[in-house]
Amino acid sequence: MEKAIKRYWPVFVLPTMAAFIIGFIAPFIYGIFLSFCKFTTVVDWKWVGIKNYTRIFFVNGKLDTTFIHSLWYTALFTVVTVLIINVVAFAIAMALTKGIKGTNFFRTSFFLPNLIGGIVLSYIWLMIFNSVLANYSKTIVSTQWYAFWGLVIVVCWQQIGYMMIIYIAGIQNIPGDMIEAAKIDGANNWQMLRDVIIPSLMPTITICTFLTLTNGFKLFDQNLALTGGNPGKMSQLLALNIYDTMYGTTGWQGVGQAKAVIFFILVAIISVIQNKLTTSKEVQA
Repeated sequence: MEKAIKRYWPVFVLPTMAAFIIGFIAPFIYGIFLSFCKFTTVVDWKWVGIKNYTRIFFVNGKLDTTFIHSLWYTALFTVVTVLIINVVAFAIAMALTKGIKGTNFFRTSFFLPNLIGGIVLSYIWLMIFNSVLANYSKTIVSTQWYAFWGLVIVVCWQQIGYMMIIYIAGIQNIPGDMIEAAKIDGANNWQMLRDVIIPSLMPTITICTFLTLTNGFKLFDQNLALTGGNPGKMSQLLALNIYDTMYGTTGWQGVGQAKAVIFFILVAIISVIQNKLTTSKEVQA
């Protein structure tokens, strides 16, 4: 069997590699090239150098704060959602692994929102938010902070159940004899959580943190459907800001592509840092 695999590995590997190169690597490299061009379609490009990158921040010699606002707004949104989703999902997972009645029902109930598409989910919550805020003569887009917390609620409600399932799997994989040994040594619940459960869950925490971190920075559907970037583009997250630049203003496709490149670099750097930090804690544990 091993000899057959060594002999025929190109049959399995090469089609996958070809699809990956055609579907990802080639468009990615061409996208970087287009970020230095002015274009309306990908074949009528004109080289403009770093002009697109300067136009991200400066328009007609004046500072354009739109992208900068989207950047810090997205960073704040990501930090808040990462903390809430992981803490709440972990707490629910701990509760549902205690053998309480109706565990399967609660697992299913918490996971169901993840099965609903982001746009559909956002339109449902849009009606809920506006119905409640109408009593105060407000809407979800009355201020950027109404929009901010609306997005936080929608995203947390959708993703907590998914992360809960991952945490439950991690908790169930903790060796029972380790828990029993800690109890025999007289560890209380807090000591058990701090010294046994959390260190044992570091691989799971790494996965959940990575997923929520990247999901926060890449969020698009919910932002488009729930707020549309209103009021006055003040609730635009980075992905929606890039989309609006690419398709909302004629002649700005190159600038939108430049923003996309910066966006990729930013998410890649943050993901690598997060992975190294959580991995180092996992090794220490």
